[in-house]
Amino acid sequence: RFNPGSKPLEFSSLSLHFIPTFPGYLTVSIEPLPPVVVGDAVTLKCNFKTDGKMREIVWYRVTDGGTIKQKIFTFDAMFSTNFSQMENYRKREDLVYQSTVRLPEVRISDNGPYECHVGIYDRATREKVVLASGNVFLNVMAPPTSISVLAADTPAPFSRYQAQNFTLVCVVSGGKPAPLVYFKRDGEPIEATPLPEPLAGASSWAPRNLLHRDLDDTKVPKSLAADGELGMGNPFPTADPPRGLAAERDSVTESIPETVVSREFPRWVHMAEPIYYFRHTHAPVSDGTVEARATLTWTLNPQIDNEALFSCEVKHPALSMPMQSEVTLVAPKGPKITMTPTRARVGDTVRILVQGFQNEVFPEPLFTWTRVGSRLLDGSAEHDGKELVLERVPAELNGSMYRCTAQNPLGSTDTHTRLIVFENPNIPRGPEDSNGSLPGHRGFRFVLALTLTVILELT
Repeated sequence: RFNPGSKPLEFSSLSLHFIPTFPGYLTVSIEPLPPVVVGDAVTLKCNFKTDGKMREIVWYRVTDGGTIKQKIFTFDAMFSTNFSQMENYRKREDLVYQSTVRLPEVRISDNGPYECHVGIYDRATREKVVLASGNVFLNVMAPPTSISVLAADTPAPFSRYQAQNFTLVCVVSGGKPAPLVYFKRDGEPIEATPLPEPLAGASSWAPRNLLHRDLDDTKVPKSLAADGELGMGNPFPTADPPRGLAAERDSVTESIPETVVSREFPRWVHMAEPIYYFRHTHAPVSDGTVEARATLTWTLNPQIDNEALFSCEVKHPALSMPMQSEVTLVAPKGPKITMTPTRARVGDTVRILVQGFQNEVFPEPLFTWTRVGSRLLDGSAEHDGKELVLERVPAELNGSMYRCTAQNPLGSTDTHTRLIVFENPNIPRGPEDSNGSLPGHRGFRFVLALTLTVILELT
């Protein structure tokens, strides 16, 4: 500011370039703004006071760290009479002006500094211009646009005899700044031990063997060693043979029971409250937002974790209430299997597909197909995936039994289906087919018999 009767000029947050001959001054300030939310209407206000004659007002948007200034508004007083009342230079007169720029719907790209530059005519000569400027930072916030909860390392098998860690991953996208993420179980906040940031190059999704205080995977499970020492050459005690999935896979010939409860809980499973470990990371995205990931890791206990409700909640200054996503840990139950074609004949391509379950399953199951008592048609011992394809089925597959094992870390269930292959009238029968084959004649209607046996794991 310029004080009458004193020679030096005193500046306060201004950029002034002018050598006065007569008293005159120009001050510029921009009203500070609180953080705004994407989509809001924002008005930038530039206030300035002067006793000189207006020349111009220019608004700039500053980008690239101040290296680039983009002009967004210009007012040129030379072609306007709005500010022509300043004619009497002998009379000291303070005039207050305000220039506004309105952004009707702010975007994340509008985030950053803005500058207001004001120029007035020198009072001594009408040829020189005095300049001053002010700046303000527009902080644009964006609420998260998506939130999802998934399990790390899925699909994953169920382990009956070995404790395993389980990790939930909560992914929150589209927010600015980074949101606050936390987990709840059955509606109650989880008190978790924070983990350090992962090392460079390490995946933050991978679960770690954190909880081994009461567990030793190198030891024989107590549930198997309860009846004494294991016999030589026999991996299981003869007094307590293995049941369920493990027994079925080791057998060469098998009988198909109607119902089998194949889950066994070893004695290392404790009913005490689990110990949770939490990690929170975030990474910037090219559009200016942040992707946040939070992981929750603990030792899974199928007895108490099955049907447990976990929720990931997000707090953000741009949200009026928390944002959340929920999942329920559930073991697969009652698989639904279809076989096409419905009437299978020799030479057809048969597709056996798992269409779903009687319940909502989380996390994603792992599907494994085997042929009971023999190898699959392609010679492999097993096949992974929801669908098993048998190309050009021969007559020898008639009556063969196929097993689909669906499992996730909470449990497993087996489904059996028997394939009945009928004679194809379009393929001539050889002498070797005369015995044991179904009589084929024109107009015969073939029927595919499908037998399903569901082996369901119950807690």
